[in-house]
Amino acid sequence: MLTMSAELTLGAEEELHLIDLESWSLSARAPQVLSRLPGDNYSAEIQRTTVETNTEVVSSLAELRAELVRLRRGLAEVAAEEGLGIASAGTAPRSVFADFELTATGRYGRMQEQYRLLVDEQLICGLQIHVGVSNRDLAVQIMQRVARHLPILLALSASSPFWNGQDTGYSSIRTIIWQRWPSAGATGRIESAQEYDELLDDLINSGVIADRKMAYFDVRPSAHAPTLELRVCDACPIVDDAILIAGLFRALIRSAEHEIAEAKPFVPFPAPIHRAAIWRAARGGMTSELLDDSRHPRPVPAAQAVRGLVDRLRPFLTELDDLDEVEQLVETALARGNSADRQRAALAERGELDDVVELVVNETQGPAGGLPAQVPELRSYRPRAGDEAVGLGHRPRPVYADIIEHFRTRGPEAWRQAEDRRDAWTDEHELTFGVEQEARRFAVDLVPRVLRAHEWENLRAGLIQRARAIEFFLADVYGPQRVLADGVLPADRVVGALGWRPESTRLPSGAVRAPIMGFDLVRNEFGGWRVLEDNVRNPSGAAYAIAIRDLLDAVLPDLPRPAGLLQPTDALPRIKATLLRHARPGTAAAVFSSGPRASAWFEHRLLAERGGLLLVTADDLDVVDGRVRHRTTGEVVGALYLRLDDELVDVVDTDARHIGAEIFEVAVAGDVVLANAPGNGVADDKAMYCYVPELIAYYLQERPLLESVPTYRTSDETERRIVLERVGELVTKPVDGHGGHGVLIGPDASASAVALRRAEIAADPAGWVAQEVVALSSHPTFDAGALQPRHVDLRAFVYLRGTAPDDCELAPLGLTRVAPEGSLVVNSSQGGGAKDTWIINE
Repeated sequence: MLTMSAELTLGAEEELHLIDLESWSLSARAPQVLSRLPGDNYSAEIQRTTVETNTEVVSSLAELRAELVRLRRGLAEVAAEEGLGIASAGTAPRSVFADFELTATGRYGRMQEQYRLLVDEQLICGLQIHVGVSNRDLAVQIMQRVARHLPILLALSASSPFWNGQDTGYSSIRTIIWQRWPSAGATGRIESAQEYDELLDDLINSGVIADRKMAYFDVRPSAHAPTLELRVCDACPIVDDAILIAGLFRALIRSAEHEIAEAKPFVPFPAPIHRAAIWRAARGGMTSELLDDSRHPRPVPAAQAVRGLVDRLRPFLTELDDLDEVEQLVETALARGNSADRQRAALAERGELDDVVELVVNETQGPAGGLPAQVPELRSYRPRAGDEAVGLGHRPRPVYADIIEHFRTRGPEAWRQAEDRRDAWTDEHELTFGVEQEARRFAVDLVPRVLRAHEWENLRAGLIQRARAIEFFLADVYGPQRVLADGVLPADRVVGALGWRPESTRLPSGAVRAPIMGFDLVRNEFGGWRVLEDNVRNPSGAAYAIAIRDLLDAVLPDLPRPAGLLQPTDALPRIKATLLRHARPGTAAAVFSSGPRASAWFEHRLLAERGGLLLVTADDLDVVDGRVRHRTTGEVVGALYLRLDDELVDVVDTDARHIGAEIFEVAVAGDVVLANAPGNGVADDKAMYCYVPELIAYYLQERPLLESVPTYRTSDETERRIVLERVGELVTKPVDGHGGHGVLIGPDASASAVALRRAEIAADPAGWVAQEVVALSSHPTFDAGALQPRHVDLRAFVYLRGTAPDDCELAPLGLTRVAPEGSLVVNSSQGGGAKDTWIINE
């Protein structure tokens, strides 16, 4: 083993935000705080909301940990006298542009004058690790070789998901902000210290930077010490995360030094690939994939990349006597996630950014190893990024703690008995769903899903907005067609398209065409909701949500319920009131079903029996004197909730009477309300889904509150070419498909299935759409007596009595659908099931 020519000493600089403990906002009182701290370890930064600490030079990770703890404690004690806390994070979660206040020095003043917005947005904090390398030529060579591994260190440190009070979608938005500096990022290949110095001279002479300290490269020879300085990382709230990064960085330097001594050839990453790798680490952090360090980099799971780096550095970690500590720190970091993951988990509990700031402050001022866990681990469960119930470190999220504990404390026999009771209840109450004319038992999982009050409120606002836009669209396209005349939508995509019914132009102009809408929603790996599909014809699921709650109450009466739990049965009177809102007074409302052969016959029966509605088929209705009447009772039916497998005008009774066409004429005269009206399919086919954001802008002059899944229209030649090249990477669906039929998930499909789908799209471009694969969130589901993660979605319902905001409401229920193992398709007809949805109301 070669002896060390680099000193490999350690030091660190930390930038820390000052936080007002009453408002949880940034405080610009750094001058007051620094006036009471020693200048050799504490200094000002460009913004008056930040203090920088500088450790003494040490030789071990243990000594560096002690230094960071000492300096944080000293700063926290002085800050507390001002009513402040300290936060070591890439961004302060509640920071806004207006928080920036420049530190009063000539150098910083000049920088603000020269760089303007670049300086004004510098409400960011980083971690810099110094490792002793006194030979500057060696330092420059090492700098080149360690660059390809920096994205891993960035991902471990990522602590800045929030900016201007919003989730940016990045784990390290600080990186994106920092890279705007003209001297940030990689240097490109440099052979010697002289060449590096010439580069700095050229930058200074160009007038782009003022001095050598503004060389903001990801890694650089220090401008003021005989060290190599790592600058790519976010500030870390937990000290041990910074220690892990220091240990890995020092081992990387020792490894590079060894390669140089052995004259091993150096093949640098191309600059665009390095930038891409840094971007990927900033985007996904530890929840996604990082690029490996092969000659032609490919994405690999972040945990695999981290463990692979440790394996590569094992000889040098051993030489430095850091192996055991780094291995332990790595596994701890992978289990609890980086700070960005923990911050998002804190926000998910109540939707309050104050909770996120408090977490970061407590971690920064807390033990070096992090705060103690509040709930025990669930080691038998295999969580994944985006699991809704079990989070970092295999620990149940707080809102699920009692539920998980209830399931954990019961043995396999108790759960087999519970599942037997479930199946008996299902059979007794004929809880079925029709698949290919066969009534099958509706699969129900016993672990409920919880939606918190703030989540439900966000969904309420976004879905009502979407429903109003769709209702305006239906009234318009079957009326004046302004949206077509104004060029917002091409006429050939609407008139005559799948779902278009010309007879619907005859319905009264004031009719509410889709009083009951359903929306399918999914969540991404960060917990953000996306609308996957709109269901405007005859959305099913409300009755199943009601029945599942009845089932759970009967089978698991002792399962702990949270306070403020909404009752799905409260939707029943709302459905009736919605149907009768525009009906003639004194008339009845009825569910018009295709009968027992309908796939959702169970739902039709429950809605009628428990919702105070008539349940009718074609043989139960008559038209007498311009009114729709129930043949048996003679009641006048003023509202028909259409749950038909056929179009209304095509419905005939057993005597071959065209009762559907007769009923439609009554609706044209305004004497019966049709819910949902014929022709609504023009608004919910999967091609029209792409246009809903434009409809929101056109009819409401608003931006969508809920995002859609990126969707390609294969009827468009440019987008079709993209889809044909990427069928194996996308989800492709027939435009008029339902129940999951015809859906092909490209990454899970065989080569022959992909080839067939490509041919189908080429033969009928207008018949298909394609969507990017969404990594659906997962939820614990019982399988063979154990909890296993399964992908889930959510069907929610909006009831419209008009188009004004106050005329729309989100139904107090949701149907959570569960995909089979290894699948992303949740539809019952494709083997999916469902579970109770516990919606908490404040």
